[in-house]
Amino acid sequence: MATNWTIEGVREAVAAKKVSARELAGEFYKRIEARNPELNAFLTLSPERAYAQAERIDAMAAAGKALPPLAGVPIAIKDVISTRGIRTTCGSKILEKYVPPYDATAVERLEKAGAVILGKTNCDEFAMGSSNENSAYGPVRNPEATDHVPGGSSGGSAAAVAAGLAVAALGTDTGGSIRQPGAFCGVPAMMGSYGRVSRYGLIAFASSLDRIGPFARNVKDIATVLQIISGRDPQDSTSTTAPVPDYRVEIEKPVKGLRIGIPAEYFGAGMDEGVRRKIEAGIELFKKLGCKLLDIHMPHTDYAIATYYIIATAEASSNLARYDGVRYGLRVEGDSLLSMYRKTRGAGFGAEVKRRIMLGTYVLSAGYYDDYYLKGQKVRALIAQDFRDAFTKVDAIVTPTSPVPAFRLGERTSDPLQMYLADIYTVTGSLAGVPGISVPCGKVCGRLPVGLQIFGLAFGEARVLQLAHAFERAGGANL
Repeated sequence: MATNWTIEGVREAVAAKKVSARELAGEFYKRIEARNPELNAFLTLSPERAYAQAERIDAMAAAGKALPPLAGVPIAIKDVISTRGIRTTCGSKILEKYVPPYDATAVERLEKAGAVILGKTNCDEFAMGSSNENSAYGPVRNPEATDHVPGGSSGGSAAAVAAGLAVAALGTDTGGSIRQPGAFCGVPAMMGSYGRVSRYGLIAFASSLDRIGPFARNVKDIATVLQIISGRDPQDSTSTTAPVPDYRVEIEKPVKGLRIGIPAEYFGAGMDEGVRRKIEAGIELFKKLGCKLLDIHMPHTDYAIATYYIIATAEASSNLARYDGVRYGLRVEGDSLLSMYRKTRGAGFGAEVKRRIMLGTYVLSAGYYDDYYLKGQKVRALIAQDFRDAFTKVDAIVTPTSPVPAFRLGERTSDPLQMYLADIYTVTGSLAGVPGISVPCGKVCGRLPVGLQIFGLAFGEARVLQLAHAFERAGGANL
């Protein structure tokens, strides 16, 4: 049986009856059984649901019916995305036994398209982290170098795809949590524009930043999954009514003549020299493909990390107030209501979540709101304007995804500020609401993948995918 399945390959094999969807699901569960004890990529498996869906697909194939676009494709879901009847922990002890009564819209759309949901992937607690070492259920290991982190917070989804434990996976991106683990694990990973994919069923970290997006083995599969999960959802008032292009058609268009902006602010001090060389080689490859390279300036980039951690923590402190031991999740009894709150949150939340709640509560508190949160929102508007100004001159922006390759497990856990700085090239696009993809761009030290990031205009995912696909086909992953 093939090892490097793609979405198209699975669908064709199932339609031709070369393999059944049930056999394929069983094969992937064997892979998970063999590799997951080492990687810790999956927290919960859902074989009953997976096999039931596989049998529906096999029945359609047996009857000669046209198969849906994801027929029989094994897919993993990050554990902050709600799945009906399947435990959803957010990587936290406070939701250790929580089982949602409904599916997120993105999950519902995947299953309707024929996907086989294998289970839920490990993640930083409530999606807060840059290394996937903040999970209450242990860290995920990078399949490319198991003594290194896979990136966070969607490290479990990235590791599952990179290790061949799923054909595709969903992650979430608040400040880089899809793109950075994609870069660290050497797989394409995409964040669509804010509002492109419904957030209904996504357990919130920072509501104005959170987005759901795909990991896959190639850009064409990214386009396929994004196509299926995108579009207006009446259950999410922030989802856009903008029409969804046919990304699978758009990615085949030639890139010759497209203008690519190279912002000097993304190539400053602190960037690993090996990463710099790979990204420069990637930019040169775009030139060989006929793209026009333009130097651009995005003057407010230096303020992005501070702005992000003010806004994101403020929203987190509000969103996580619901975990109080009263309605659902963990409850630790106390001798008063206040005591019960304290004991529940003290036992249920990990150190990083507590740190961010405290930061967010501080910046929202009386006397500090104007100095921190309001000022942060003003700077966010300036960062978004940098992108709008840039896109009057260029069709896309190319940068590194991360200033460094995957770091060793435990290397940065004692220094939260160093950990936060790993997001320096990804948080800008998150604050601006624009789409971004990370695509593999060679390796450093012989085994550590490098990611090249492409940003596009808001709701310009087609252009981002078009450039990423051209880069991939031209051998960008092997630079």
